[in-house]
Amino acid sequence: MFGIDFQIKYVVDILLVALILYYMFRLLRRSGAVNLFWGIMAFVLVWFLVKFVFQLDLTSAMFDRIISVGALALIVIFQEEIRAFFYRLGSRFSGFKFRRLRAETQTVTERRAQNIVTACNHMSRSRTGALIVISGKQDLKEYADTGEKIDAEISARLIENIFFKNSPLHDGAVIITGNRVQSAACILPVSKNQDIPQHYGLRHRAALGISERCDALAIVVSEETGKICIARGGQIKEVSGDLVLVELSAAFSAAN
Repeated sequence: MFGIDFQIKYVVDILLVALILYYMFRLLRRSGAVNLFWGIMAFVLVWFLVKFVFQLDLTSAMFDRIISVGALALIVIFQEEIRAFFYRLGSRFSGFKFRRLRAETQTVTERRAQNIVTACNHMSRSRTGALIVISGKQDLKEYADTGEKIDAEISARLIENIFFKNSPLHDGAVIITGNRVQSAACILPVSKNQDIPQHYGLRHRAALGISERCDALAIVVSEETGKICIARGGQIKEVSGDLVLVELSAAFSAAN
């Protein structure tokens, strides 16, 4: 009985280590640092051989010192990737939380979403580039503070005027919180994901970047093609106007 339990424990241990290494590999591959992952694995393998196979006490002691310091260095180097990992981990369990009662009616939520969709459709037809971020439950103040404070009600005309090509605020992102346009010309973090298609520009990378770091929804209108894309949860996809409305309504509902 004890022998069986002992074997099962080791199988579980190996599976957990393999799972951790797999997620580390995926995380570093998305950030373009996959070669560093293989370098770390090679170092760990050499350390294992030196300490447990060849049992070289002096060399293994030196390796132990390097590993203890290196762990802290890796945390500093990969702080953005670690933050993104824990965000995704937490988002898996957020669905189990009890949601508080919504103060807004469904018609108000749909009206907000419709204003944004109308603006996006107009800008799509006129090939006007735009980047709009809808905040979720996480605060976007650190990004809103990089732009110009607007603090106005959501309207299609306001959004279109902000992104008009001759407007001083058309570069950067518009951040919407609740029922207000919070700020414009905001600077967002750019995704380091190497799997992003080459035809996506800086707006798309910024949209993907903010979606990797928080629960916000980002909408991009391409200046070159007029196509509309939505980024959420570290994923970006091309959508039609009707689907934008569905996604926005869900985002507004989830934020309340």
